[in-house]
Amino acid sequence: MTDARQGLTGLLDTEAIRKDFPILDRTVHDGKKIVYLDSAATSQKPRQVLDALNTYYERHNANVHRGVYTVAEEATALYEGARDKVAAFINAPSRNEVIFTKNASESLNLVANMLGWADEPYRVDRDTEIVTTEMEHHSNIVPWQLLAQRTGAKLKWFGITDDGRLDLSNIDEIITEKTKIVSFTLVSNILGTVNPVEQIIRRAQQVGALVCIDASQAAPHMVLDVQALQADFVAFTGHKMVGPTGIGVLWGRQELLEDLPPFLGGGEMIETVSMHSSTYAPAPHKFEAGTPPIAQAVGLGAAVDYLSSIGMENIHQHEKAITEYAVKRLLEVPDLRIIGPATAEDRGATISFTLGDIHPHDVGQVLDELGICVRVGHHCARPVCLRYGIPATTRASFYLYSTPAEVDALVDGLEHVRNFFG
Repeated sequence: MTDARQGLTGLLDTEAIRKDFPILDRTVHDGKKIVYLDSAATSQKPRQVLDALNTYYERHNANVHRGVYTVAEEATALYEGARDKVAAFINAPSRNEVIFTKNASESLNLVANMLGWADEPYRVDRDTEIVTTEMEHHSNIVPWQLLAQRTGAKLKWFGITDDGRLDLSNIDEIITEKTKIVSFTLVSNILGTVNPVEQIIRRAQQVGALVCIDASQAAPHMVLDVQALQADFVAFTGHKMVGPTGIGVLWGRQELLEDLPPFLGGGEMIETVSMHSSTYAPAPHKFEAGTPPIAQAVGLGAAVDYLSSIGMENIHQHEKAITEYAVKRLLEVPDLRIIGPATAEDRGATISFTLGDIHPHDVGQVLDELGICVRVGHHCARPVCLRYGIPATTRASFYLYSTPAEVDALVDGLEHVRNFFG
């Protein structure tokens, strides 16, 4: 055991935590135990979340908000109880600011469409500008491209420096008096970069622009306080934070949600309907048309309970230590190039890299034969790959159940890859 690895012991009781995740005991390829290093794509789920889903379906399955019988009232209480849990988890001033969607992509599309249909002073049109960044997930690029195409607004973005940081040297030129919305990621899903939120928001506030933050890679890994962030919208997803798939969250400031128009129409989001016109329910229901993801919300509530019982700051400190150790070990691998910050400072628990001229898909396939699960490709962040002149990367991402031994397994596996390809 290296000195660096010795310093990691005792941060979290990962042995006990790992027992909560049944899949981590699984073996593949003739008995090789999986080393799961793809939590940035989706996290594994603890028994507590799986049990909550099963219990809901077995004991409380009904549609919500309308039924007056016992089971329906139980389902409504569980669904709305999950909203209360999420509101507390992100320190929202009001539970009514928490909107359930099916994922972060839908949350970001919801914001874009609201602004496209809004009245002044929020409307995006041909005389206004939209600002994002070059390091975004496609889910925080494409909705804004669609909005710009539909409205004639100008789309602008911050570039990336050689070391994987946002280039804010021209911030006053990018965010101007014409800017209506600035939407950016808190933590990059490909580079791992933690972005300077305060500086960007301060400039946006100077010109009266709204701010939307993609917190998909932040909510699972650190304390997320929407009041401290001072953004106008925050989006994240459940499946990356030990919750089920099919559930996302959009938090928005109450006054904005009251003023902005809905994106989807249908049942539940209405107040009154006639053949001539309709009026809408107050937020959050105004933005939750149709039967919502009830079971998934219950599962997300259980995920919030699980993470809160461990402590988000504890998880964050554990991941910082694991990431620092991983950066040091990966830099020992010959021909390996980290794409993004090459230090553990101001970065999340995601590390993308290339290995000489070996294609990342080949790296991933050989690692899979060893039971090591990593992501390969452009990670829905192709502009980043274009920026660095690479076709793709291999990405390892860590979480509360990750261990130093898994980092060592990855490094040993990469040596096997190098030997395999000569």
